[in-house]
Amino acid sequence: MKLKFCGAAGTTTGSQHLLEVNGSRILLDCGLYQGSRRDAYDINCCFPHFDPATIDAVVLSHAHIDHSGNLPNLVKKGFTGNIYATDATRDLCQIMLTDSARIQTGDIKWLNKHREREGKPLVEPIYSEQDAELSLRQFVTVNYERPLQIADGVKLSFIDAGHILGSAQVLLEVDDHDDGRKKRFLFSGDVGRGGNEVLRDPVAAQNIDFLLMESTYGGREHESPPGESDYFAEVIRKAVKRGGRVLIPAFAVERTQQILYMLNELFVAGKLPDIPVYVDSPMAVSATEVYRLHPEAVNEEVYESLFEKQNPFGFENLTLVRSVKNSMALNALEGTAIIISASGMCEAGRILHHLKNNIGNSKTTVLFVGYCADNTLGRRIRDGEPEVPILGGRYKVRAHIEAVDSFSGHADHSELLDYFDRTTGPKGKVWLVHGETERSEILREAIAERHQGEVSLGILGTEVSF
Repeated sequence: MKLKFCGAAGTTTGSQHLLEVNGSRILLDCGLYQGSRRDAYDINCCFPHFDPATIDAVVLSHAHIDHSGNLPNLVKKGFTGNIYATDATRDLCQIMLTDSARIQTGDIKWLNKHREREGKPLVEPIYSEQDAELSLRQFVTVNYERPLQIADGVKLSFIDAGHILGSAQVLLEVDDHDDGRKKRFLFSGDVGRGGNEVLRDPVAAQNIDFLLMESTYGGREHESPPGESDYFAEVIRKAVKRGGRVLIPAFAVERTQQILYMLNELFVAGKLPDIPVYVDSPMAVSATEVYRLHPEAVNEEVYESLFEKQNPFGFENLTLVRSVKNSMALNALEGTAIIISASGMCEAGRILHHLKNNIGNSKTTVLFVGYCADNTLGRRIRDGEPEVPILGGRYKVRAHIEAVDSFSGHADHSELLDYFDRTTGPKGKVWLVHGETERSEILREAIAERHQGEVSLGILGTEVSF
């Protein structure tokens, strides 16, 4: 068996790992590298570490774009095999890959303006919406814990990772023809924290010989435990007393649904007054509908709600906003309302218009429920800058700025170590990926202190045999 690190090695984006076994080439994830426009285009367009036409199958851990986003390009470049994923992952990819194609079109317009000034040839988007649709035809869906033969001597099982809806650890049971040994190889995908409002906890895999593991939060601990509903409710109650709007920038997939579930629970428990709630993001609306269709991927409490109680993603005072016209109409709202809108880092989407119209109002509350990377608008607002640029203008920040950091979908350092400990078996070789090198190294040292097997970092472009 051979494993080549083709992406998300030394960084947290662009997950791609190539496994060669018994004459088959199996690609684990096919994510987009997300960075500067120029770098991202050069990295994503050409697959420098392998020829797409030589790949026999893809196994997809989950739908986030840094794991799934380059699938349309893989197909466009000659891949004709099956793409194995859970049912929920496939349904989310139908939304997210099309959205990714639209975003790329906008990015290419920006990039071409600069290339034209520099006298460089213009470029085309990496893939189109039609390419995204064509890639979806190659999906083969497999539910959790349903073993399936995907190549000669290779059996696939998906194990719940608890990260987003449909997210999975990838277990490959291999009869290695080269050395005659049976091997159990596990790719962690992205590992959830557990205690999620909507999802099940990550399931511990058993008897693992080789582990390819994410390390996003190596050396970092989350500020709050999952499920901090009391503090969340208190922030909302204070905002209601001020009489202004509550703007919640939130990622369209997973974070928005967590917030909706928590709001519904707080309304039912009488901990919040019945104020109107709006989800103003076409992608979030579509993703929320997908959540309702997949009870197999949610925790027991949400499962019971879907079948026995009021739908937690469609409660009475909730309005899902798709059209631009209805989105603009929210500007004329009177009184208190909660508006949940993408993007979570305030870099794009309808949240920018809501911030433009409301951030200068001292009655407004802007409530952050997720991580904001450095240099994003969300980070600048969270850090307390008195004036920020929004859609070409500059606006004074008079709104109340709050943050609840308990919603992260990624396991932190301690939670990753707990995941490692609960994953049983010899784990003779462990490779850490999907983390900045410094973060991965901190986690490597922590694992090495408690584990006798070999623990190393995946290095981009290199190949290991085992």
